Amino acid sequence: MPNISEIAERILKGDRRRLARAITLAESIRGDHQEAAQELLNKLMPHTGKSVRIGISGTPGVGKSTFIEAFGKFLTGLGKKVAVLTIDPSSKRTGGSILGDKTRMEELSRDPNAFIRPSPSGGSLGGVARRTREVMLLCEAAGFDVILVETVGVGQSETTVADMVDLFMLLLAPAGGDELQGIKRGVMELADIIVINKADGELVPVAKRAASEYRGAVGLMRPKSKNWTPKVLMTSALQKTGIEELWQTIEEYTKARTVDDELELQRASQAIAWMWSEIDESLMNHLKKDDRLSTKLASLERDVEQGKVNPTAAAREVLGIFLGK
Repeated sequence: MPNISEIAERILKGDRRRLARAITLAESIRGDHQEAAQELLNKLMPHTGKSVRIGISGTPGVGKSTFIEAFGKFLTGLGKKVAVLTIDPSSKRTGGSILGDKTRMEELSRDPNAFIRPSPSGGSLGGVARRTREVMLLCEAAGFDVILVETVGVGQSETTVADMVDLFMLLLAPAGGDELQGIKRGVMELADIIVINKADGELVPVAKRAASEYRGAVGLMRPKSKNWTPKVLMTSALQKTGIEELWQTIEEYTKARTVDDELELQRASQAIAWMWSEIDESLMNHLKKDDRLSTKLASLERDVEQGKVNPTAAAREVLGIFLGK
């Protein structure tokens, strides 16, 4: 077993190697590794919660990696320490990442004030890896000022990130009309800031029209916070324009959400949701591994598939066996 106290001490001093090792522990599915990771998190919890947590999602081809690199470099230029948690789609064969975002952020990956950690999504819904929350806390304990969580993509099942960050940013390409119709309303409603990227060259007029359309759409939606109305901004990651205005808007957002302790209450609510998510997942894992159900589950699935038993009755039977009733 690793020396948890020593790892915790080194992480608090900003040791990148110990941080990487701790993340590997947190992401491991081995029981002893999970126990060690939870012990480590308990030691580090008092030193977390001081960073700005930003979730970034976007449509395919919008240039998320280029944008994050430009935004990250801007922040490190201000003297801030930035952690980027990039979530890659998982290979069905190996379970590993198949995109390798770190290779697409070469400049930022060499920055001494930046830390990039690619993780496979593992097939998890929400567009985030199963242990993203733990990794985020570990990075906070290591002293990172801003944590960027890049999700797999954008879609109805990829809104889990909004339940673990302070601010949800939706990155869109400079197009309106049909694209506006194609964006899921639920994702739009989650966005605290909408960014039209690639607003450069011949695309500037198109980006301006798109921004105007999205502002109109946002105006029709009920805001999540009484102290903040979602903003629509334009950036060019290629030309590094609009980045400073974006950061100023994020600072305005953070200040606005401190009114009535909104941000603190949001984080508390997220922690409770995290607890129940862990309970749900743990119960399902124990249920599927229960020796009493190993053969029964397979036969019940066949009966449900063939229409011999309705799903509700089958579920009740499984729970009855599991709970010993």
